[in-house]
Amino acid sequence: MVSAGHYLATGAGIRILEQGGNAFDAGVAAGLCINVLDADMTNIGGVAPICLYRADTQTVETISGLGWWPKRTDPELFGRMYGGRMKRGIHRGVVPAAADAWLTALERHGTMSFGQVAGPAIDLAENGFAMHSVMFESFSSPAALAAMRSWPATSEVFLRDGKPIPIGHRVIQRDLARTLRLMAEAEHGAGTREDGIRAARDLFYRGDIAEAIVRFSASQGGWLSLEDLAEFRVDVEQPVHTNYRGYEVYSCGPWCQGPVVLETLNVLEGWNIGDMGAGSAEVYHLILEALKASFADRDRFYGDPRCVAVPIDGLLSKEYAAEWRRRIDPAHASPGMPIPGDAWRHAAGTEPRPSRWKYPEPTAGATEPDTSYVAVVDAQGNAFSATPSDGATSAPLMPGLGFLISSRGMQSWLDPDHPSSIAPGKRPRLTPSPGMVLRNGRLLMPYGTPGNDVQPQAMVQFLLNLIDFGMDVQTAVEAPRCATYSFPRSSDPHPYSPGLANLEARGDAHVAEQLRDMGHDLRPWPAWTATAGMLCAIRVDHEQGVLHGAADPRRAAYAMGR
Repeated sequence: MVSAGHYLATGAGIRILEQGGNAFDAGVAAGLCINVLDADMTNIGGVAPICLYRADTQTVETISGLGWWPKRTDPELFGRMYGGRMKRGIHRGVVPAAADAWLTALERHGTMSFGQVAGPAIDLAENGFAMHSVMFESFSSPAALAAMRSWPATSEVFLRDGKPIPIGHRVIQRDLARTLRLMAEAEHGAGTREDGIRAARDLFYRGDIAEAIVRFSASQGGWLSLEDLAEFRVDVEQPVHTNYRGYEVYSCGPWCQGPVVLETLNVLEGWNIGDMGAGSAEVYHLILEALKASFADRDRFYGDPRCVAVPIDGLLSKEYAAEWRRRIDPAHASPGMPIPGDAWRHAAGTEPRPSRWKYPEPTAGATEPDTSYVAVVDAQGNAFSATPSDGATSAPLMPGLGFLISSRGMQSWLDPDHPSSIAPGKRPRLTPSPGMVLRNGRLLMPYGTPGNDVQPQAMVQFLLNLIDFGMDVQTAVEAPRCATYSFPRSSDPHPYSPGLANLEARGDAHVAEQLRDMGHDLRPWPAWTATAGMLCAIRVDHEQGVLHGAADPRRAAYAMGR
């Protein structure tokens, strides 16, 4: 079964499975298609964090899929040239990582060549697909449209007479098709499948493609060098995890926001959520307050573990969660982001130096849309979960290459005292964060969603619906969601809105009034809003030997299996 952000990507993954590929082959194929079909949200030059499960060893592994700032990065430039903002364009670019993430997953765990799994994406890029409403709306926002009009290669591909290609008209990306085909052709003559994949990677990070990337970056005043690309490798890591009511929930590490899901579950575990009633004000209140706690810790502690010390074992300890529960009032909302806890007290070791982190001031500002998702489970029980990102409204497409340089630097901080501050060789703190769930050591489910800072919020609510309220997987996806913005958001300019919360306007109006009475600055979302995320999941029923796929109707997701 495959569940992904566009039905053609889902179909491509199914085709690879039917051709004998495994979940990792199909996941990479669907992910490459997502880079074509959801070009407004993702890109092969962007990011692609991956969480995967191998049935033969019953192990979970993560692949970072996140680039770092170039060595020549000048953090002071944003103050000198852009008034302390990270505006769309070349200067917030980090090393492209999605290509290496897809290739690494394929080399380590797949059975097919890059050319085989890239075939559907090449076809879609070269022959086109119909402009869909999600992409059209992304391209139509005034800020996105202004940026795209200023980038010749982007404008040529996605605009007609300065406007987005109309819905239903063909979108063709010939330069991207050529790049993918060159990578596939690099495999010819290789002695083994793995050698061929490494040859494709060398072309991208050391060969002609790398040289073209650096030439374009230099022409725009960017910082990327051949050395940055040649030295880059995604990190293959052990995941972080927690046990929630007997379910093992996994995420990538604190270089992304995945641990927010785990810490929030730990806090909520101390209440009998299942006895309170799905969709009740009492449940939404506890969810919002537990999320505020985790987001406070995210802002205070999270950063690239290669560059800053993160007390992850303290953040995810059950004792630390109990401390947070004692600080949460079950009847009244905290007026803003709570003061972070002392996670170091529960960690192995002590804080290496006193923190200079500062409590944030309320600020306003718009953030940009991003990200899609793909999940796969194969007949052998392997699972693939990935959240690719960085769309065509964030940075210019490169002429002749058809992809962009990852704009994920926008999720760094210019404040040097922040744990996720910008620095050469350092990774931004990423929002995309795929998930995996096991039960008694066996695969239960890959799951995930786009949605920027709403990602972990939607994922927590989905898991509560499934575990605490016993919903089937599709009903759990469709249930109305809430979200808090009572924290500094991940993307520049990091707006912070104390007390602000949203709730989809599909539930009981009395619930919304109760939440306001508790002190939440609650504002209604439209029913079925895309802002609430696009959850996809595949649940494994080992007893019946079937898979239950779910795809979120809030966007263009689609699930298919056989």
